[in-house]
Amino acid sequence: MRYKYRIGALILSLVLIFTNGVSVSAQTTTDDNYIYDYWRVVKKSVPAFELVRTIDEKTMDVTISGFDDVSTSKDRIFLIDTVESRLNILDKNYTFVTSIKLIRNSDKKIVTDSVTGNQLVLTNPEGVWYHESQNEIYIADTGASRIIVLDGEGYFLKRIIERPEDMVGVTQFKPSKIVVDKANKIYIVVQSGFEGIIELNEDGSFSRYFGVNKPYVDPLDYFWKSISSDAQKAKMSKTYAPSFNNINMDHDGFIFATTIDSAALNMVFRLNPKGENVLKQEGYLRVTGDIYPQTGRGQGNFVDVTINDYGVYALMDQGTGRIFLYDFDGELLNIFASSGNLKGDFKAPSSIAWFGDALIATDKTLKCAYVYEMTEFGKAAMGATKHYYHGEWEESARLSQEAIRLNANYDLAYIGIGKYYLMKEDYKSAMYYFKLGNDRTYYSKAYNGYRNLWVQDNFIWIFMAIILFAGLLIYSEVRYHKRKA
Repeated sequence: MRYKYRIGALILSLVLIFTNGVSVSAQTTTDDNYIYDYWRVVKKSVPAFELVRTIDEKTMDVTISGFDDVSTSKDRIFLIDTVESRLNILDKNYTFVTSIKLIRNSDKKIVTDSVTGNQLVLTNPEGVWYHESQNEIYIADTGASRIIVLDGEGYFLKRIIERPEDMVGVTQFKPSKIVVDKANKIYIVVQSGFEGIIELNEDGSFSRYFGVNKPYVDPLDYFWKSISSDAQKAKMSKTYAPSFNNINMDHDGFIFATTIDSAALNMVFRLNPKGENVLKQEGYLRVTGDIYPQTGRGQGNFVDVTINDYGVYALMDQGTGRIFLYDFDGELLNIFASSGNLKGDFKAPSSIAWFGDALIATDKTLKCAYVYEMTEFGKAAMGATKHYYHGEWEESARLSQEAIRLNANYDLAYIGIGKYYLMKEDYKSAMYYFKLGNDRTYYSKAYNGYRNLWVQDNFIWIFMAIILFAGLLIYSEVRYHKRKA
């Protein structure tokens, strides 16, 4: 009996050690560069981007109190400093160009505020957007509750957009983040605004509230409210739609938005013209950043999102300082960067933007912007994604092979090669790579193709076997009836 207890205790100890070990390894990692596999276990990964430059007061001839937003054009970088009430502009070589606080007209004279009679200055702006088609710079001048539009070359005032007279609802007109689409419609995020994104027409008139964020509803609260009287409902706390905290736009004109409200059903949105969330999430995991197997829920605390011209979007996590890369299908490509006290770590990450193939991420507390460029692995992985997006399957497969050589844990590369063979109708090879990449959906598609092809190639033998079986069945029946007669 004593030996039985010892064996039982040993088995129980091993089970506890194993389960705890799996839980910890899946939840935490000492390496900042990792990715999740199909089983939601952390796997060490090669970073797709590396820090190559820091933009701060040492590289700019102006006082910096922190960067709150960043926007880019093909050859310039626009950085908003809320505390200093400045828009700082750099060129494509990261050289300081100018800093704007006082607003001037086309004659380079300081503009006077028509209401106060004082000089027109930026007042705690929180957002900036470069509108390429009109060569204009839109500044969300939050402290003054207005939008200031500057010329994209001379940086002089073109117009001021105040609160529209026809604006409805209870949302205050205090623009925080802003984007402008190809039709010159203006989309504004107001912090803590639960009615949705404000959409203005080109002339500044109110259009609508756009893309309301659906809240999570507790089933128990819903039950009690459903059986409560009107008087009881009036005393209960109301459930408001979670507010958006940032906004961006992709190459096709779809609005990307993020929220940090824990009551939201989703943390990232791709909104179509109807305001519906059409974000694709075809990967192993939902687009939620880090995951925790104990709850199965993501813990992303996204403060900004940026999208390049082939659908790859980067999410900046405010809590962990990590940057998450996803492709247009919602597949997690890479995770890099972190919060900490080492060089290149974040303290209070605030915004992120693509600048060509580079990423620029800002930090309010450290008063700087980090410039990340692709590593050798990043060039292969991102190149494969780009060529696949443009339908160049062969080049995408070649770069996927290169990505595997540099990072054997990169499941998406195996899946990418599998998709290439699937396009070529080489189903057996496709099945092999989909199995390596743990993609069951595409493995099933390849298997169906392989099975159909096998049936076609062996149809004559299958047909002959069926005829033979039918003949034997008929012969057996005839013989049975003869004997019975």
